[in-house]
Parts: sequence; structure tokens; C-alpha cells
Amino acid sequence: MKPFVKVDEGGPVVSEPGKVEVLTPRDVPLGGPRAMTVRRTLPQRQRSLIGAWCFADHYGPDDVAATGGMDVAPHPHTGLQTVSWLFSGEIEHRDSLGSHAFVRPGELNLMTGGHGIAHTEVSTPRTTVLHGVQLWVALPDAHRDAPRDFQHHEPEPVRLPGAALRVFLGALAGATSPVRTFTPLLGAELLLDPGADLTLPVDPAFEHGLLVDTGTVRFAGTPLKPAELGYTAPGHDHLTLTNDSDTTPARVVLLGGPPFEEEIVMWWNFVCRTHDEVVRARADWMAELGGPRFGEVEGYDGGPLPAPELPTVPLKPRRRAV
Repeated sequence: MKPFVKVDEGGPVVSEPGKVEVLTPRDVPLGGPRAMTVRRTLPQRQRSLIGAWCFADHYGPDDVAATGGMDVAPHPHTGLQTVSWLFSGEIEHRDSLGSHAFVRPGELNLMTGGHGIAHTEVSTPRTTVLHGVQLWVALPDAHRDAPRDFQHHEPEPVRLPGAALRVFLGALAGATSPVRTFTPLLGAELLLDPGADLTLPVDPAFEHGLLVDTGTVRFAGTPLKPAELGYTAPGHDHLTLTNDSDTTPARVVLLGGPPFEEEIVMWWNFVCRTHDEVVRARADWMAELGGPRFGEVEGYDGGPLPAPELPTVPLKPRRRAV
């Protein structure tokens, strides 16, 4: 078994090809006063980004009858793309571009909120169990004021020896997604057969993160439990995934991309470059609550989410761990 990197809280984390850094999740509320609890692995103090992936929430399986499901009122985004991917349930999406769409298991919703967009996400009455991931991608400086956009894609499943694969962003094992992104990215779901030992060819320029949904999976030899995320640095041309169970499948989400070298200031739903940009974005949202920068979301029964108070000290850029 290969060693994993221990986190040094006093400084940057140095990762080497072939080693796996294990990121454990923390529980956080999502969605304001009707919040549901999610497990967040990105960002963390020791690692803010994997490629341009800057945010990873994992939720469920939740019995909607008991938890109330997802009901996120109109809220803003800047400087990023949001990625919604479900394992079970159904979510209704509305945004200020005028998009009205649903996302179901095996389908991708990707929304671009460059200069500004607002949206809602609500689990539907048809949903009994809600289970999935919400991911964000930081936009590079040249495109972080990109116009609003929304894309929906249903990737075809691909059968590999020991696994079923759906590539929702980028390319892997001969499968390619047509969805447009602003930096090279990889996003894929893999369902590993019981006892499967899978070797995947990957781009050696990419760093990768493996988020475990169900099962106990070894990533490059390092065991990961459900909701943990394993990180590997660039420099290798293959990854190994092993399902430790001989009786039950395991499900994982594989993320990747070349290291994102730009510093970002990430606060609430905004990905910016400076504290002052965050202050302006917050002020615009609070002054407009549906005005020209972010737009209005039609069809949601309720008012928009107010922004939280800014911290009393200036926000500092997040540095990429090396």
C-alpha cells in the first residue's frame, strides 16, 4: 500500500506523484433558513483547488419526507460554473437567464455565472430520496466575466472491465463530454463492480481528486471511506481504483484538471480576485436582489436569500497547495 500525505496545518501541503492526500469532509448547512446538511471536502484550509474545481459538496441519501429535501431560494453567483450531478432524486433548476430544467441521476446541469447570475434549486415532489453532489469550477481571469449560460447533458454509460463509467466533463477511457468549459477539466462517475481492480489512463498534466460516494475504495493503494476525497498530484499517466468489497458495488466521482495557478478570493457564492471585488458583488446583490447584474429568477415561490455579513478582516487570496 502506498503512503498518504499527512496534512500539515502550519503550512502548505506538498504532494508527490503516486501519493494520496486524504481530505475528510465537514458538515455544513446549505440554503439559508430551510437549510439541508451537506458534507464538504473542498475548499479546506490545506487544499482549496483540484484543477479549477474549487468546491465539492456531497449530500444524502436523505429521506425527503424526514429532512424536507432541497429548497434553495434565489441566490447569486459570480466567477464560477456550478455542476449538479445526482445519484437519486430530482431537482428543479431555474435561473435568471430564463433556464428552467430538471436534473436527474446520470444527467448534468452546468451553469455559468461569470459577471453575475441568480438561480434556485428545489427537489421535486416526485423525489423520495435525495442523493448527489454539487461542484463548482473557478473561471480563469480571462473568462471570469463571461455571460450567463446553462448547459444540460446526459452522458451515455460506457462499460469498462470491472466498472461502468459516465463522463460528464472532459474525456476519460475513450468517452468524451461535449459540454463547454473554460479550462481543461475531468468529471466522471464510476460504478465499480464488487472486487473490481481498475487501472485508468489519465493525463499526467492533471491533478486528480476521487470522491467516494458508497463503499470502501482504495485510490492508488490508499483506502478512502464514503464522503472522503483522495488527492493525487500531477505526474503519472494512470490511476488505480480498487473496490475492497467482494459483494457490493462502490460508487465514486473522479475530478481532475491541470493546476489552477491563479489566486482566488472565494466567499459565500462569489469567486473573485480581491476583497474589494467581493464587497462590490455583495453590495450589488443586496442593493438589487434581482437587479441587472444578477437578474431575476421567475417561478420560485419566495424571496431571495440575503447575503451574510462580511468578516471584519479583509479576505485573503487562497493559495493553491503544491
